[in-house]
Amino acid sequence: MNTIFIVLPILTLLMFDLGLTLKAADFLLVFRRPKPVLIGLTGQILVLPAVAVALAEGFSLPALFYIGLVLVACSPGGSSSNVFSMLAKGDVALSVSLTALSSVVTLFTIPLILGWVTAHVGEASGISLPVGNLLVQNAFTMLVPIVAGITVRKYLPRVAEKTEKVLTKCAFPALMFLAAVFFLQHRTTIASHISTLGFVTTSLILLAIIIALLGCMVFRLKQTVRRTIIIEVGMQNAAQAIAIASSPYVFNDGRIAIPAIIYALMMNVVLLLYVGFIKRSIGREVTAQ
Repeated sequence: MNTIFIVLPILTLLMFDLGLTLKAADFLLVFRRPKPVLIGLTGQILVLPAVAVALAEGFSLPALFYIGLVLVACSPGGSSSNVFSMLAKGDVALSVSLTALSSVVTLFTIPLILGWVTAHVGEASGISLPVGNLLVQNAFTMLVPIVAGITVRKYLPRVAEKTEKVLTKCAFPALMFLAAVFFLQHRTTIASHISTLGFVTTSLILLAIIIALLGCMVFRLKQTVRRTIIIEVGMQNAAQAIAIASSPYVFNDGRIAIPAIIYALMMNVVLLLYVGFIKRSIGREVTAQ
């Protein structure tokens, strides 16, 4: 089964769903609240990929998994982070803006970072990155659906609202279905490396949360903003990473998607536990008052 015919439609629908939640003003929050936006973007776009490289080097990951780990670290956001931020009583407006901005910025940063990583560890293993193909694929599977969603929201707000409600309910099951398909397809490879990759991907998530928290504390951001930045830095667009890894026009190797598959599973477990902890803490504070 050619899984690209599953992953690309799912990614496109997820990005269209994201666009339905956005408006032009969401891209301008950086001018009104530059500090939290820039801290969040720095964590998503620069810090997390650097941590992924450090972990991949430290555990001497094979080239396929090295590239895959950095790939998922380079793919932030998605509309699910906005839902998690709302559940954690975070700053939802900031979450939406960070998701919007990172989705556009990473169209350019992903090719740059992946190009360096592939040259660093991939060429000796025969892995190359066709940057032009990656740019075109990301434009059609991410930028175009996001712009289409924004356009529908602007000119057909009622249609956008009804469609967004349906797609949001489908987002998590679609991602889990995608992960399950790849898990079954590569179950032998995953089973052979699950101890190392499970530890490394979980470490990446936990380090993302810790680094985001420390950064927020250093810059004395308020609690609602901290929660949002922690979620935004920790939550990655696994569907995008899987699409890039498995696409016949880019890497054309589903094994590169394995770190993203494991990350998708662990990410939801860790962040759901985090949201649960936050909600219990808020509940205790309310009771105490």
